[in-house]
Amino acid sequence: MSRRFAGRLGLFYSAVFVLSGTHLPFFPVWLRAIGLDASWIGVIIAVPAVTRFTILPFITAIAERRQALRAAMRLTTFATASGFAVLAFQHDPWLVFLVYVATCCLWTPLVPLTDAYALRGVMSYGLNYGRLRLWGSAAFIVGTLLCGGLADFVAAPELIWIIVSVALLGAASSLLLQSLPSLPRGAGPARDGRALLRDPGFLCIIISSALIQASHAAYYTFSAIEWKAQGLSGLTIAWLWTMGVLAEIVVFALSPRFTVAPSSLVIIGAVAAVLRWTLTATEPHALGLAAVQISHGFTFGLTLVGTMGLLVREVPAHATARGQGYYAAASGIVGSAASVLSGPVYAQYGPGVYFVMAGMAGLGGLLMWTARHRLAGQPHSAASGG
Repeated sequence: MSRRFAGRLGLFYSAVFVLSGTHLPFFPVWLRAIGLDASWIGVIIAVPAVTRFTILPFITAIAERRQALRAAMRLTTFATASGFAVLAFQHDPWLVFLVYVATCCLWTPLVPLTDAYALRGVMSYGLNYGRLRLWGSAAFIVGTLLCGGLADFVAAPELIWIIVSVALLGAASSLLLQSLPSLPRGAGPARDGRALLRDPGFLCIIISSALIQASHAAYYTFSAIEWKAQGLSGLTIAWLWTMGVLAEIVVFALSPRFTVAPSSLVIIGAVAAVLRWTLTATEPHALGLAAVQISHGFTFGLTLVGTMGLLVREVPAHATARGQGYYAAASGIVGSAASVLSGPVYAQYGPGVYFVMAGMAGLGGLLMWTARHRLAGQPHSAASGG
């Protein structure tokens, strides 16, 4: 049953992240193709980040209270596919905005719900989170390359149908998900999941991880612009991004062999991020850029593996969905703030913005360092694994 659970969840992770891989680079292209100006595109692209810390925690809390993780995952995938299909027929900016808001309200909770479902599998079957999650990263590359190749043959106003098709694959794969084992007696949702917000250990985990992951904001926003200004070709930039995702896949694949504490993994990720962004601020070339991108496996991948390991220990089984919702909300708030901050800093100082990102990652690592002994306790489940 554990192999079947892992296989079907790996397939679902793949479907979820193929959608992200097609949406992230090509949805703005479609918006431009249907006639929206830059100001409208900027507003619409900001919608997912806003829903992550507004609507998302409520969706995950409802799924937790009803003990309906699998049902919520199915509902959100079908709603997402339907939302993008309706969006395909819209061209008025206000209608595009409103339909996209409704779609994102049910789409953005999908990854936290899936992570909560995965962590329940980690607890119940002794699986490893990294091995499950790597399929998502691999699928993200496939989605980006697939849509990029099709974009040479499909007219830009029709790109939305590629996104719709991929979303339908996700909906179909959700029907294969297994039901979760019953929670142990006494571990049900009678306890208030909001108590997590009064737990200093839990708050330390989500804030520390949010700071380290949000330090990638300038990289996500300005790396391609900066590299283009340095004279790198579009293909070279695409391969640099791919190197980063491949590095995180390697980390996820090797994570069952890690023997250090999850808090130490987060601290290592923070130290790597400080070094990475400090090096990036010096505008490295060739081998320096390759090293910077390979370090993505540490700054993103290792931080995520460590964070999930800590959440398995700190969050009771009945509250995994709400815990993931709070984590996603914290990441959304800090990530949005970092993105907003990075704009004017980059405009004024160029690559110097990465020194700010290094400071943010260092603060996250310092916070985890101060709490490492408190977080070294035993997990809630003897089979918590990973």
